[in-house]
Amino acid sequence: MMQISAAELEVMAILWAEPGLAASDVHEKLGDGKDWNVRTVKTFLARLVEKGALTTREDGRRYLYFPAIDEAEYKGTAAGQFVDRVFSGRAAPLVAHLADTRGLTADDIAELEKLLGELKK
Repeated sequence: MMQISAAELEVMAILWAEPGLAASDVHEKLGDGKDWNVRTVKTFLARLVEKGALTTREDGRRYLYFPAIDEAEYKGTAAGQFVDRVFSGRAAPLVAHLADTRGLTADDIAELEKLLGELKK
């Protein structure tokens, strides 16, 4: 699986939500929370194209960017690799760690109970 950095993943999230944006549009959607300039965003986009995570289409003098990888598939593979590497492939220690360090809301617990119920069937 290709390695996508945390910063690149932020760019991917925007394009998964809204494919076909230009670099300036991606920069705008990142908002004020990031102090990246447009050139930085273009660098991330170019890296993602090199990795095969994005494709481009010319639109006049600019390029539009489209995801070349499926979001759910990428996240599933990345999550699986993380659990394998950090928690020896076991989900229970991961959930216990998250509960201890981040806490679980009542909604989180209900969702986990539902998932466990479905897995028991």
